[in-house]
Amino acid sequence: MNDSTHSPRIGGWLLLPLAWLIMTLLTTALVLALYLSRLADDQWRTQLFSLGGSALSYWLISLLTAAAIWAYSLFICWLFFKRSSRLPRHYIIWLLLTLVLAVKTFAFSPISDQRALQTLLLSLLAAAGFSAYFKRSKRVKATFTQP
Repeated sequence: MNDSTHSPRIGGWLLLPLAWLIMTLLTTALVLALYLSRLADDQWRTQLFSLGGSALSYWLISLLTAAAIWAYSLFICWLFFKRSSRLPRHYIIWLLLTLVLAVKTFAFSPISDQRALQTLLLSLLAAAGFSAYFKRSKRVKATFTQP
């Protein structure tokens, strides 16, 4: 086989953004499981529905956001393993979305400032590093060539 006719395998530095993607996919699946498991608790469900529309809408928006990020992450994984030429653009969009969610977490979530700042900084570093890598790397251009 002639190597010039085949795309390189996914390897080397590409394993880091793939690991970040899979970690986010698994973390989001865990978040979804936690949101949905709360519905099985009768006391919590009764309390949620009795609080009124704003609490229920915040909970529902969080659930739908987590579901959307999980679905988009799964789509990105599929593009990654398919070695699609659409991956670099979608991966950068996905990085920016995760950064926006980290900013939202930092600003509005009831978690410690240290944990929120850690999440924000990790997302910022990932977005900066992986975006530049996906935009400029010859390896990325050579690997993701499938339609």
